[in-house]
Amino acid sequence: MEYDDMLDRAIEESPEIDGTSERFEVPDPEVRQEGNVTVFENFQQVCRRLDRDPDHVMQFLQNDVGTSGHIDESGRARLTGEFDAGRVANAVGEYVDEYVLCPECGLPDTRLEREQGAIIRRCEACGARSPVEN
Repeated sequence: MEYDDMLDRAIEESPEIDGTSERFEVPDPEVRQEGNVTVFENFQQVCRRLDRDPDHVMQFLQNDVGTSGHIDESGRARLTGEFDAGRVANAVGEYVDEYVLCPECGLPDTRLEREQGAIIRRCEACGARSPVEN
């Protein structure tokens, strides 16, 4: 059997993967100002959609916007300072690029694993493994 024939057969027998990230939509951040604090109202909903630990997302947000903050008792993120929805959305987008979307296939079907002190993003769709920034 020729290589091209084998390749065609492999492609035909491969399962279809919805190769677009269009099915993955992150809710727009709902933010409001409370004095000198920006309240990210739907923070928990965003974390659930990302399938990531809220503490990890919060730590990234704080580093990205350059402020301190915490998650309040009702699950909202409270960031010290005034940040508009666009700024928070940009930070969430950067988090998605760094920690959620697979760099190989572009799908969001990833899990974060710790391996020898490094964080590895493992894709459950294509099997790719890639290190991420700590």
